[in-house]
Amino acid sequence: MNWMKSDIVLKTMLLGMLLFLYGCHNSKSPRMDKMVRVNTLLVDSLATIETLNLFSNLKSLSKDRVLFGHQESTAYGVGWTHEGINIESDIKKVCGDFPAVYGWDIGNIGKRTNNDCVPFAVMRKLIRDAFERGGINTISSHMHNAYTEKNYSDVTPSVSHILPGGSHHNNYIEKLDLIADFIADLKSEDGVPIPIIFRPFHEHNGDWFWWGKGPATEEEFINLWRFTVDYIRKDRGIHSLLYAFAPVRSRMSYPLTPSEYLYGYPGDEYVDVLGIDNYYDLDGIWNKAPLEKQKKSFIESLELIVNLAEEKNKIAALTETGSVNVKTKLWWTNWLLEGIKENKTTQKIAYALIWRNEDKNHFHGPYPGHEGVLDFIEFYNDPDVLFNTDLPNLYRD
Repeated sequence: MNWMKSDIVLKTMLLGMLLFLYGCHNSKSPRMDKMVRVNTLLVDSLATIETLNLFSNLKSLSKDRVLFGHQESTAYGVGWTHEGINIESDIKKVCGDFPAVYGWDIGNIGKRTNNDCVPFAVMRKLIRDAFERGGINTISSHMHNAYTEKNYSDVTPSVSHILPGGSHHNNYIEKLDLIADFIADLKSEDGVPIPIIFRPFHEHNGDWFWWGKGPATEEEFINLWRFTVDYIRKDRGIHSLLYAFAPVRSRMSYPLTPSEYLYGYPGDEYVDVLGIDNYYDLDGIWNKAPLEKQKKSFIESLELIVNLAEEKNKIAALTETGSVNVKTKLWWTNWLLEGIKENKTTQKIAYALIWRNEDKNHFHGPYPGHEGVLDFIEFYNDPDVLFNTDLPNLYRD
């Protein structure tokens, strides 16, 4: 009798487990459905839940909101450098809020500071702080040339030498390990890996970086991108990254075409974010076209990447932009904001990140006392532009 009772209990337990598994497989749970559905869209099929949620929430927000970003915003600004406990930002000093997106660069990784003299220990702390505050971190890399060991602007043809089978492949692996080690150490106070939008090899259609057009062939660039992504996610097991592809506008002809934008595109399975670095159409010092034509081209550049992103189920972003020293009157509202809000397509840009504030001789964002402060505050007050305190929890579903 006891044996029969035990047998019945065992069978009941097994049946219950089977029913549970079947229910999970056919679950109507939005959370599980989202995880499966979104994860098939990402470069990394093993991406952390926080990284999945960042992609999903950012994509949802981008339907009618744009996040404002600033490069190294809390590391330094006009007349100050982060040295203590208090977190500052020229942006916060002007409008009372931090940017929603924080840009960082890890060129010179392995040394004490990056190329902009930000200590990596400080950067790590500020990235964690931005995450705990609910912001988004994006990282680029002005990586030193792994073949010549000179800086990123050394355009000696190098890519063939650092790919698998090349004479300096191990040198490149060492640099990737430094990057992977840094990213792996980016965790919250609770030990959660911090999601990062990683933008390697930016502006590759220009000829001023060793990975760019000219120093590298298109095939070499694609192979470099694919190897790098595969190494980071598979060999090093980093699963907290969204990967951003970001050509530069100034090396595209007018009118813009998808084929030109997609030069060097490594494939949908290697890209999460379609970006563009565009200073050229925003009163760029090299652009001699009439201002109205520049504005028209800026709008068309946004339309181009949004349309491609929708076609490929990616996120579209203005990954780098700005006007050096912001000399144009009402630049924030009459140029940047007006272009983004031109139509329902341009409004789907997820974020716009302006470059850094080095000092009064070289800056891209406002600072106390600058003549464009009032215009920036009007930009800040626009309900469709989101700063840090405007953000929902981007890391939860």
